[in-house]
Amino acid sequence: MRATAPGGAPAALRSDLPRDGESPERAAARLAARRGALIALPPIATMTLLFVIPLAIVAVYSFATRGRTGRTVLGDWNIAAYARLGEPLVLEVVGRSLGYAVLTTAICLVIGYPFAYWLTTRPMRVRAVMIVLVMLPFWSNLLVRTYAWRVLLASDGPIPAAFAALGLGELRLLFTPFAVVLGLVYGYLPFMVLPLYAALERLDLRLVEAARDLGASGWEAFRHVTWPLSRPGVVAGSVLVMVPTFGAYVTPELLGGSRTTLVGSFVVRQFLSARDWPFGSALSMAILLLMLVATVVYFRLQEDRA
Repeated sequence: MRATAPGGAPAALRSDLPRDGESPERAAARLAARRGALIALPPIATMTLLFVIPLAIVAVYSFATRGRTGRTVLGDWNIAAYARLGEPLVLEVVGRSLGYAVLTTAICLVIGYPFAYWLTTRPMRVRAVMIVLVMLPFWSNLLVRTYAWRVLLASDGPIPAAFAALGLGELRLLFTPFAVVLGLVYGYLPFMVLPLYAALERLDLRLVEAARDLGASGWEAFRHVTWPLSRPGVVAGSVLVMVPTFGAYVTPELLGGSRTTLVGSFVVRQFLSARDWPFGSALSMAILLLMLVATVVYFRLQEDRA
């Protein structure tokens, strides 16, 4: 026999009924909030399991101690690993990684913005084909695509061979900063193009035409109309490119070698080669905090300019 609430309502619906002195609108809002919490429960549980808990483990290890044999000792808590973050080598690697990330983001923006704008002026059928071509690299693994660039840029690869055949001399591309930037731009350019296209596709071109009719030049119309309206796409694309390139590992490791060690490779070496898990964990936490603060500041600056 099913239990009923006062007034004959089923017990399962008691929480759906307005409480004493509660207005129907507030009861509906409370019910919507409860349903929203139930809907959000699976993604929250997934994020907790796959992100929060591993991050908490890394944070715990960052306060541990590295033994003489390389074993991590839990219990002797200290901040010695964080004290090493100011070492010249660490600052050099972080500065180099930040420089590569900024340069890659700038190149992706310079290439991606004109392409995304041109794409918005094409017929829908052409847009669909071009968007598929932009996303096509995602259909293969990043490691495979990076190895392809390694073959192309190798001393006996087709690109240096073509330069030698043209009498331009021997060309060394692999294991250079140029190779790293080229690989990063190739790998993360779609992350810039797609947000830019989404922002520019919503742009009403009649506003640009109105600005031109009022006497604005092409550059003035772009600076006062097109650029401000497309800024959300610029911000989203910049963040999507800069954050992963700052901590990139595969591309710098395969195309840059030891001369262009970036922070991703440096952290991996602390765990695998040096077996200094506390320092690697502390460096990971510091990088995460740095990128979080930089992202928040970047969004705030863009909001203030809007």
